[in-house]
Amino acid sequence: MELVTQAAQTFGDQPALITDERRWSFADLDGDTARIATAFEASSIRRGDIVALVAPNSPALVLSLMALMRMGAVAAPVNHRFPANHIEGVLARLNPAMTLDAAKLDAFVADAIARTGATFTAATEMERPVSVIHTSASSGKPKAAVHSLSNHYHSAMGSAQNLPFGPGDCWLLSLPLYHVGGYSMLFKCLLGGGALAVPSPDAALAESLTHFPVTHLSLVPTQLYRMLRADGGPERLRSLRALLLGGSAVSAPLLREAICERVPLYLTYGSTEMSTQVTTSPTPVTKARGDSGVVLPYREVAISVDGEILVKGECLFMGYLDNGELREARDKNGWFHTGDMGELSGDARLTVLGRKDNMFISGGENIHPEEIEKALTSIVGIEEAVVVPAPDAEYGMRPVAWIKARSDSPDDATIIASLKSTIGKLKTPVAFHRIQEWQTIPGSAKIDRSWYRKLAEK
Repeated sequence: MELVTQAAQTFGDQPALITDERRWSFADLDGDTARIATAFEASSIRRGDIVALVAPNSPALVLSLMALMRMGAVAAPVNHRFPANHIEGVLARLNPAMTLDAAKLDAFVADAIARTGATFTAATEMERPVSVIHTSASSGKPKAAVHSLSNHYHSAMGSAQNLPFGPGDCWLLSLPLYHVGGYSMLFKCLLGGGALAVPSPDAALAESLTHFPVTHLSLVPTQLYRMLRADGGPERLRSLRALLLGGSAVSAPLLREAICERVPLYLTYGSTEMSTQVTTSPTPVTKARGDSGVVLPYREVAISVDGEILVKGECLFMGYLDNGELREARDKNGWFHTGDMGELSGDARLTVLGRKDNMFISGGENIHPEEIEKALTSIVGIEEAVVVPAPDAEYGMRPVAWIKARSDSPDDATIIASLKSTIGKLKTPVAFHRIQEWQTIPGSAKIDRSWYRKLAEK
């Protein structure tokens, strides 16, 4: 199956890629990506070769990722915001046949498109690897997840059955292409026939929503929080057909605010290893139920005896790239252990309780920080919270909290009294730190929990 050619035959002159300077139809996309694929082959890139692309979102990056997919090479978009030594480590482990930074990539694509003729050999095998997407990591070594064409194909197909995206629709590329949520947009576009809007890297989200005819949007909670406070932000969000929200836990106040503003919000739970979405709300959320929607087609979810979320299905990745070898990450029954704790209802709705590795023991009791965070954000005036363990001579560990609160939020004594009555003394943080902005994972809007954990250990 060659997806770009198929999309060109099906959707023809419908818009496929929209930028500040140009619009590509699906037919245009077919021609340009064919020329880029030919250029890669002329540079001695063959099927199965890894090509690393260290660059921000751009039309050149979108076209190159599609061209590599067409010819059977393996695209490895790398977080360009990582420190230089971190990028060097990632590249050393990938050992790519070619590496292109932003400047080289732009020049390569411009030269390829200017040439005539396209004689590359298209690859159609569904089970071949097409991408290496790294898991988020603020320190240490991020894992390199390898996905097949089949993984991404079934991920997009299952998503579309729940949330259609077709001709006349436009999805803003608001997530980086080195993130599985961003990369998955290529397949939503090619299979559904909707357009992908690619803003300039320095464009503000609110500006892009005004500039492009956006109908669909993917955000993480921090982005939604900022948009709801931007001038005209709530009105623009209301005009969307769908806003897909995932990437991390959504605080109760943020969810209530979005519902109050009538944002067409779809909550989702997913992972890099599952090629993005696992569960998604079947309809726009109108109540703060606390779940992450229903299990999508081509996915299976189970809860282990100890409460861990297990996943498998057509979307489950091939494995991790480790020293040039593919290392599978499934148990003997084919399940991938996510490291997340959760509950699955009888109607296949998943509620995520928190990370298994975030749990700590205090005074002999298991403490889940997410439970405390939920209790904190239920207090009027507290908008976001992160709870981590701090060493304690008597209890071993005690919780401490960082909170983002409004000016009308209660003082610490009132917060402590409220928490003691709802979750008990042992789970009540021993210290509260009020902040204006979160420390986030480089190249991501996710709060860097490990950074706060290390801070608490000092």
